[in-house]
Amino acid sequence: MFRFLHTADIHLDSPLKGLEVHDDAPVDEIRGATRRAFENLVEMAIEEKIDFILIAGDLYDGDWKDYNTGLFFVRQMGRLHKAGIKVFIVSGNHDAASQTTKTMPLPDNVTLFSPRKPQSVKLDDIGVMIHGRSYSSRAVTENLASSYRQHDSNFFNIGLLHTSLTGREGHEDYAPCTIDDLKSKGYDYWALGHVHQREVVAEDPWVLFPGNLQGRHIKETGAKGATLVTVEDGRITEVEARELDVLRWTVCLAELSECETKEAIYERVRTAMEKEIAIVDGQTLALRLQLAGSCPLHAELHARSVQWTEEFRGIAAGLGDVWLEKVKFRTNRKTSLAQIVGEDTALSGLLQAVESLEFDGDALTTWVPDLANLKTKLPAELLDVDSLLAVQPEHLSELRDAVKELLIAKLIQHGGEA
Repeated sequence: MFRFLHTADIHLDSPLKGLEVHDDAPVDEIRGATRRAFENLVEMAIEEKIDFILIAGDLYDGDWKDYNTGLFFVRQMGRLHKAGIKVFIVSGNHDAASQTTKTMPLPDNVTLFSPRKPQSVKLDDIGVMIHGRSYSSRAVTENLASSYRQHDSNFFNIGLLHTSLTGREGHEDYAPCTIDDLKSKGYDYWALGHVHQREVVAEDPWVLFPGNLQGRHIKETGAKGATLVTVEDGRITEVEARELDVLRWTVCLAELSECETKEAIYERVRTAMEKEIAIVDGQTLALRLQLAGSCPLHAELHARSVQWTEEFRGIAAGLGDVWLEKVKFRTNRKTSLAQIVGEDTALSGLLQAVESLEFDGDALTTWVPDLANLKTKLPAELLDVDSLLAVQPEHLSELRDAVKELLIAKLIQHGGEA
């Protein structure tokens, strides 16, 4: 019997995005999260006497700022060397030969596969053969798997590959290949990397993305870690996800329907946050709060979004290791504008004109050159919206909706309504 750990997309020393801009954010914890998650991986391997570790690309996040990143990694490899644990690595698009120019001598328990051609490494003592090839450049568009050698029937064969397969949303189409391409090699296990969400692609043979080791922003929610594989008599008997992250990202939904007072909203938000805390079981939580529902205080929420955000941040701080990354104001009006201001008034006509504003994508895109200047003139409430002024076309429709809601809320306030 032998066991191995399959990990990928570690992105050592990559900054976690979305929290460092806040004065009260756990900056040291954020900056060190990828290192501590990697230390968890190493400690687990040593404690459980794993035979070897596979790293399927993107160990690094591009070129190192200084040599400390490489020194940290070598120290961790030294710990594994002392424990008799081997490590096999292929580089991916972020740590390709052309991306990481600094180097550091590696202990002899570490094998970094060549980017020039596929290699096959034998572990005769446990009957394993590992096949792999690193990236030579960031954008690899050729089918690397097609050049891997066929399986050796005398060994348990593992393919180590950084790939998007036939494509995955949110990930560049690098080293593309099909499941049939992989199966044709006759390997027993394909250790893939590049996709940051854990995915079991197939079980005969096993083809698996372990996901990244530590979530780095709000789009990488949920548990993160590595996959532990147990092999007995040449057959895989167990494939187990192990959580190793140290800071967990989550989207927290607070339903505010029927909340008629500030106190009711505070309580609903606190309850929603407490539910998320219970799920992570003691981990530090980086949380995005999303407000929803037909709320009687809808206009108040949108008119004073910055103040509400700070108050919600205070609720999070009072709950312990919870850090509010952002608040998304997605509530609806409980009553129509006509019911609020009347059907035949000057204010109602203005509000209806604002509500009916529709800008197609082309019209909005023509505004892009002016957005940087516009940003310096808009009220703080708009600047707090989720990077809507970053002039990304996919955000422009959201900008339109945010502008409309803010204008309506302000008009209602100045029209004498709360």
